[in-house]
Amino acid sequence: MTSSVGLAYFFFTIGAGVGFGVTVVGLYVGGSLVVGARMWGSLYRAEGRALLGVDVPAPLPFRRGRGFWGGMGRMLGDTAGWRALAFLFLSFVTNLVGAVFSLVFLAYGLGGLTYGIWYRWLPMQQAPDGSWHRGASFGDNWFVDTHGRMWALAGVSLVMFFLWPQVQRGFVHLTRLLIVNLLGPTQASLRVADLERSRGRTVEDADARLRRIERDLHDGTQARLVAVAMQLGEAKEQLAGASSGAESDDPTVTDALGLVTLAHDSTKEALTELREIARGIHPPVLDNGLAAALGTLAARSPVRTVVDVDPALSERDALAPAIEALAYYAVAELVTNAAKHAHASTVWVLVEPAAAARPRPPDPRSRAGTSGSGSATTASAVPP
Repeated sequence: MTSSVGLAYFFFTIGAGVGFGVTVVGLYVGGSLVVGARMWGSLYRAEGRALLGVDVPAPLPFRRGRGFWGGMGRMLGDTAGWRALAFLFLSFVTNLVGAVFSLVFLAYGLGGLTYGIWYRWLPMQQAPDGSWHRGASFGDNWFVDTHGRMWALAGVSLVMFFLWPQVQRGFVHLTRLLIVNLLGPTQASLRVADLERSRGRTVEDADARLRRIERDLHDGTQARLVAVAMQLGEAKEQLAGASSGAESDDPTVTDALGLVTLAHDSTKEALTELREIARGIHPPVLDNGLAAALGTLAARSPVRTVVDVDPALSERDALAPAIEALAYYAVAELVTNAAKHAHASTVWVLVEPAAAARPRPPDPRSRAGTSGSGSATTASAVPP
């Protein structure tokens, strides 16, 4: 019953796609039916898990494209949906052929083994030579109406009866192969997913490494430079006191005071540069979340900057720290470029999930964007 309904869904999808594909609405309906075939795949995977003991992982989730045409293209080109449709057709053919072979082997096996009991009720048949026979016939002149032929038929029927379970098992195995090869993820999609996971781990590892470098700079190098600056400051004060005393005319003290002053100033400049480096590795404002960080960035921007962050991404820990850092630096670079090169009066920054589709500001003079795992960031410069 399930196979028949699935075959009807297959032909309805193909017919609707071909018949209504000349219109935009028809393409959208056809794409929806293709994506809907994923539900049939889920149903048959559950049946395979419960009845055949084969656990097939689900294909990668459907990702809708951005915009109307992008979404339609993704639906019409959904590989998992088309593979599920192919399974609906092939599984029906397999089940039909398997049912026919199973019935033939079972009927011939049981019928041949019990032939000696019920052949007496068969009607009489006349052979081409005019003789009359009672029993089954194979061809025009070969009747199973003698003991020898009955035993031969029983032997063949016994073989067919014992082969019947093997025939059943063969078609079940064929169905299992169809489920594994058509309803699971493809090798290409698995490689893509593995590459995405590897890329995510690489980004997170790099972010963690940078955070460790930041802590080492803050707790180690910066602390030592602060101690050196304080010591140089004390030495500077002592030398200044000595130079204003009795030995004020001593050129050695004056030269030493100049060198210590220069070293003290250089140390303070190095501290300032080190703080800028640490802030560039991981801006402290990101500790309050991406929305707060972008708000601070907009307040410091030389041009008017409007930040629009999706509420789902406004909370802390909504995104991975590595993704937040990437988005922050991307927006910072885009806003800087818009201020320098676009001569814009307003910069509009939109941060939203990648699957969302929201209207952009009209007639942008320049636009650039970046997308990360689960989020998309777009900066648009509106001309004055």
